[in-house]
Amino acid sequence: MDASRTPRPPAGQAPPPAAAAGPAAPPAHPAPGAPGAPAAVPASRVRRLAAPALTVLAAAAAFAYVGAVDPNEPGHYPVCPLFRLSGILCPGCGGLRSAHAFAHGDLAAAFGANAMAVIGYFAFAGFAALWLLRAWRGAPTPRFALKGPYWWALGGAAVVFSVVRNLPFGAALAP
Repeated sequence: MDASRTPRPPAGQAPPPAAAAGPAAPPAHPAPGAPGAPAAVPASRVRRLAAPALTVLAAAAAFAYVGAVDPNEPGHYPVCPLFRLSGILCPGCGGLRSAHAFAHGDLAAAFGANAMAVIGYFAFAGFAALWLLRAWRGAPTPRFALKGPYWWALGGAAVVFSVVRNLPFGAALAP
């Protein structure tokens, strides 16, 4: 019989109590905060800042590209399929022209091309700044969680924006 194996009791007999088997081995990983447990290692600031900083860099690169390649010149970007097929301006129509003007600091032209997009640029900038600040301080990531009625209100605003910019009296909102 192998010495490393524990002998089994004969059938019908109870196994020996655990205390008789020898001293209990300590758990492999003590509970956090227990004596002997390793201290929690905080995430480094660089690691916390990676996601928000890369997101801001990607947005800046996109604005730099749109700022360098003029969407007002035909052939650089695809045409909106809804506009091409029906002649109706969607909520995003004029967004690239708006981003181009925004990248060049011309807010009046940016609002003229697509006012809703400019509002989105500022909302994104505010959220990104909050995300960077919280990551710097080690606070939780901000959540952009809107309840159902707010999503419906945003969707309704986009529909109203689309309808008004396609009507004669809303020509100021058309790109």
